Amino acid sequence: MSQSVFCNYIAGEWVEGVSAIENISPADLSDTIGHYAQADEKQTLAAIDAAKVGQLEWQKIGLEQRYSILMAIGDELIARKDELGKLLAREEGKTLAEGAGETYRSGQFFHYYAAEVLRQMGETADSVRPGVEIQTHREPVGVVGIITPWNFPTATGAWKIAPALAYGNAIVFKPANQVPASAWALTEIISRQGLPAGTFNLVMGPGAIVGEVLINSKKINALTFTGSLETGRKVAAATAVNLVKCQLEMGSKNALVVLDDADLDNAVECAVGGAFFGTGQKCTASSRLIVTEGIHDKFVEAVIERMKKLVVGHPLKEGVHIGAVADARQMAQNLKYLEIAKNEGATLAIGGEVITEETEGYYLKPALFINTTNDMTINRDEAFAPIACVIKVKDYEEALATLNDTNYGLTGGICTQSLHFATDFKRRAQTGCVMINLPTAGTDYHVPFGGRKDSSFGPREQGSNAKEFYTIVKTTYMRA
Repeated sequence: MSQSVFCNYIAGEWVEGVSAIENISPADLSDTIGHYAQADEKQTLAAIDAAKVGQLEWQKIGLEQRYSILMAIGDELIARKDELGKLLAREEGKTLAEGAGETYRSGQFFHYYAAEVLRQMGETADSVRPGVEIQTHREPVGVVGIITPWNFPTATGAWKIAPALAYGNAIVFKPANQVPASAWALTEIISRQGLPAGTFNLVMGPGAIVGEVLINSKKINALTFTGSLETGRKVAAATAVNLVKCQLEMGSKNALVVLDDADLDNAVECAVGGAFFGTGQKCTASSRLIVTEGIHDKFVEAVIERMKKLVVGHPLKEGVHIGAVADARQMAQNLKYLEIAKNEGATLAIGGEVITEETEGYYLKPALFINTTNDMTINRDEAFAPIACVIKVKDYEEALATLNDTNYGLTGGICTQSLHFATDFKRRAQTGCVMINLPTAGTDYHVPFGGRKDSSFGPREQGSNAKEFYTIVKTTYMRA
């Protein structure tokens, strides 16, 4: 393996790319994390071919050995959470605490699916025909293409890779090109676990080359993608042509409803934590704060006071709550949406300033807009930024209607002390995940995750529901 370039991993070997990119920290533009290989079409095709071979061997591996391998990966991620969390923070810009937490959670995904390896049970049934018995069981879907985003580079990879391996599949993994270091580190751990050559492959490179090959391949049996709605539509169209199983997690425009009877302190923490932590770069972030008129003024005042205490700075510094924006492109998009909101008549209550740190990087104070309406661009588009907008409404019914008035439907939250409103909200919110007196951002690994409308397509991720995507059902009829 090259000493100067972090290589791709294909057919059980570290392979230099046709070129390499420089991976620079968004928190310190003088901090070069490393140079990472870039695959071309030929190498991506080779990875797919290797996966076809590796999968046939991997599905033969005994359950206890497969369990042990996944446990070992999880153990190492957890043991190295501080080290790998620091790498993640340098590369993506989130705080050190968030990076370590993401790495720890990634280890938990592998532990969970290690246990799922041993829970693969079939079913039996009597036939309508005398003397015939029926069995149903699940088999690996085959070769899985995995395309992940930059905002959770370790966790998103983990929650796709772990179930794919648990259910006996081979993988071709393409991470976002902004965050190759975290993907490479995860791959390096996996590479030492004794998987059959070709079972796991890492192909780093641009979506226009590597991604295009994956989504258009007839040799891929399933493809899971997390990213933008625009790209997701393209993935769905391409995989449909070849009848490749497809799973998409895309955009969101989540809302937190705050009713008059809410516990104000808790509502403020839910709003601030859900909207701004992770630099607002979460698909589950609550960028719309829908507040009923009785509590509106007190809520806005309290949120502003809470935001004044947020510290923005280098993600590795002690006491920092909000790290760096992911890159120059994302920073430019954030500033664009700040101007759009102002031009449409929204009032900037606090924040939105570009910050100069000791190190040159992309730093932005979280912004809160008030006097906004749900038809404003800032409340329709996914900005993926530390920007939240307050929408004042009359009552619960208007709040619920406003929450549902979007083409997205990933998460939705409500702060209330009313069991009636909480129960009604749970049933009528048009979202895949519902949070009651909790931030919209923050989900567990052992239960289904996904949304409705333009947020998600295909089977749910995570929990035992993952088997719906990573396996196929076989029905066997047998006469003794």
